[in-house]
Amino acid sequence: MDETNTASATAGAGGKEENQVQLVLKILEAIKKVSKELQSKNSVDCNSHIKTLMELQTRPESVFSADPHLSSVNQHLSDLNELIQDVLDSKPGGGIRSFVTRRVRFHELSRVSSLIESELQAWIDRETIFNLTKTLYRIHYSKASSDEEILLQKMDSFREILSKGFDINLQDLLLKSGIFSNLERILCNPVFSTRVREKSAIAIEELVLYNKDVFVGLVLIGKTVKSLVSMASISSLQVLCSLIKAIKSPLVDELDLCGGISKIVDLLQYSDDFEMRLMAFNCVLEIGYFGRKESVQAMLNAGLINKLVELQRSESNQFAGCVVKFTIEMENGEGLRQRERRNFKQEILEKLKEGCVSEAEAATIAAEVLWGAPL
Repeated sequence: MDETNTASATAGAGGKEENQVQLVLKILEAIKKVSKELQSKNSVDCNSHIKTLMELQTRPESVFSADPHLSSVNQHLSDLNELIQDVLDSKPGGGIRSFVTRRVRFHELSRVSSLIESELQAWIDRETIFNLTKTLYRIHYSKASSDEEILLQKMDSFREILSKGFDINLQDLLLKSGIFSNLERILCNPVFSTRVREKSAIAIEELVLYNKDVFVGLVLIGKTVKSLVSMASISSLQVLCSLIKAIKSPLVDELDLCGGISKIVDLLQYSDDFEMRLMAFNCVLEIGYFGRKESVQAMLNAGLINKLVELQRSESNQFAGCVVKFTIEMENGEGLRQRERRNFKQEILEKLKEGCVSEAEAATIAAEVLWGAPL
C-alpha cells in the first residue's frame, strides 16, 4: 500500500478511535465520581454514578472487548462493582470488627479504583499519541488544510501528556509511534500554515525537554534547526533559544553549519518587528554563552557589533547596554577558552570604532565593555 492509500485508510479509522477515547474518558470520570461520593458517604449520588459506569462498561461497542491493552480493565471494573456493592450494603456497626471490615473494604476499593484509573489514563495517553501521529502523517501527505484545527487540538492534548513528567512506558510509546519525525516533517514543510508549523516546533521542543538523551540526537541530525531559522517568527526563535539552552554547544555548532547564525544577526537590523529584534537578540546572547570559537566569530563577521551599537543608540531601554550584555555572556559562557575570550573582547573593542558615530560614543561603550556593566 502506498503512502496516499495508507493516509486514506488511517482517516477512515479516525472516527472510531475518537469514539473509543470518549467512551474511556466517560468511564474514567465515572470511576472518579464514584470514589469521591463513597468517601463522602453520599450513597444516592454514588448509585447514580455506578449505574452510569456499568452502562458504559456493558455497551455492545465497548472498547474493552476489542482492545488487548484494556483486557485486564474489564475484570478490574467487575471487581470494583462488587466492592462498591459490598460497601453500600454493609451497615456501620458499633463494634470494632465492623469498623475494621469497612476500613479494609474502603482501602481495597481505593486500590482497585487507582489501578483502573492508572490503566485507563495510560490507554488514553497511548491513543492520543498514536492518533496525533496518524493525523500528522495524513495531513502531511494529503496537504489538507481543513484538518489543521483538529491537528492543533491534538497537539495541545499531546503537550498536556508530556507535562505530567517522565514515564518509561510513555517514553516507549513515543519511540514506537515515530512522532518526532512526523512533527519534523510538518515543521519543515512551508506548505503548512505558520501556526501549524510553530505548534510542531513547540511539540519538538517539549519532546527534547522531556528526554534529552533520546531526542537531542534527532534534532541535531535532522532539519529542525534550519527550519526554525528559516521560519523567522517570534515563536520559532523562542523555540530555538530554548533548544540552545537545552542542547548547548552542539546545537550552536549545528546552527553555524546550516548558516543560521548570520541570518539571526541580520534579524537585528532588517526586521520591522520590535519583538522579533528582541527575540533575535536573546538568541544572540545564548549563542554568545554556549557558542564555540567558530560560532562567535561568525556573529562578529556578520556585523554583530555594528548592529548592536545601532540598536543601543536608537531603540528602547530593552536594548540599553546590549553590547556589554553580549560581552558578559560571552566572557561568562561555556563555549570559549580563556584566551579566546580575551581575543574576542579585544576584537569587539576594535569593531566599536567602526560602528559608533563619534569618539565619545565609542569611548562610552568601550568603557562599559571594559568594566563589564552599562554606565
